[in-house]
Amino acid sequence: MHYQNTLRSTETNIDNLGRLIHMAFLVLVRHGQSQLNLENRFSGWIDTPLSRTGKQEAHECAKKISGFEFDAAYTSDMVRSVETLDIILGDIRQSGIRISKSRAINERGYGKLQGKNKDYVRRIYGKEQVRIWRRSYDARPPGGESLADTAARALPFFKKRILADVKNGKNVLVVAHGNSLRSILMYLDKLAKKDVMELNISTGVPYIYEIDGRGHVKGKEILQKQTKDNF
Repeated sequence: MHYQNTLRSTETNIDNLGRLIHMAFLVLVRHGQSQLNLENRFSGWIDTPLSRTGKQEAHECAKKISGFEFDAAYTSDMVRSVETLDIILGDIRQSGIRISKSRAINERGYGKLQGKNKDYVRRIYGKEQVRIWRRSYDARPPGGESLADTAARALPFFKKRILADVKNGKNVLVVAHGNSLRSILMYLDKLAKKDVMELNISTGVPYIYEIDGRGHVKGKEILQKQTKDNF
């Protein structure tokens, strides 16, 4: 998808029924590396700020999407996500656009695992059990949320607010979290539950979707190869 030549989103196509179909861009970004990511700890609902590396990832992300003219931006209400969005919008000089914050797209809750070192948790519960908690669709860590639970709050908000903006021809930037974005990617990419085990979203990497007025995905591009899992 060569998005550089169609950044404004006001382009239209005519479908076989003669109706105008507006195209727009949805850019999804996982926040930059947080301090707890750096310390190899489960973050979940702990409101940890960006690390120095996380701030740099946000600046690098801004360079990659600097050609877009956004109409609106959405973020969770967690500081690592808000900081990332602030850096990106500041760098691309679009801080004045409409910004909406919602807990609906917060990270999943990791319950009793939150704040604990991931290697320690693997020693206590076993590598395979921890992998299932982190990667599967239905499994909940002790006292926490599954990806299904996260999707149950994130997807209704996504469809009602974010996707509605895109279907109306608006370019939208979303900065959220590894698991709230995994649920959104499952929906957009029509992934089965078994496929989500291999889905990893790296910090600071833009996922760009071109979407028509009916909400159909017409193109997708990831602007950097996925790297080490750190959520």
